[in-house]
Amino acid sequence: MSTALYEKLGGKDAVDAAIDIFYTKVMADPRVNHFFENVDMEAQARKQKIFMTYAFGGIPSYPGKNMREAHAHLDLTEEHFGAIAEHLQGTLEELGVAEDLIGEVMAIAASTHDDVLNL
Repeated sequence: MSTALYEKLGGKDAVDAAIDIFYTKVMADPRVNHFFENVDMEAQARKQKIFMTYAFGGIPSYPGKNMREAHAHLDLTEEHFGAIAEHLQGTLEELGVAEDLIGEVMAIAASTHDDVLNL
């Protein structure tokens, strides 16, 4: 049986640390921080940690909205998607995640492109 990406990344502690660093980067970026102006960031981080746990194979299902539904009300562009991907990759690099695992994470992120941008 193969080990889930979630475990390879370090499990709960690693995902929690990554999301905290990720949102610090996002909130400092004027390209995307305005999307979070009226958002409870503690609640947002909790939701994102659960979603990433699911996306990386740590839990079998995600109880929240699907990606298209969650982003439908936003007017997101390629620039926004790219900025978020950049911060995700930068976070993983900062945490010293192995290059092959970063590749797996970024492939998962890329697979959400059309749903996030509502294409």
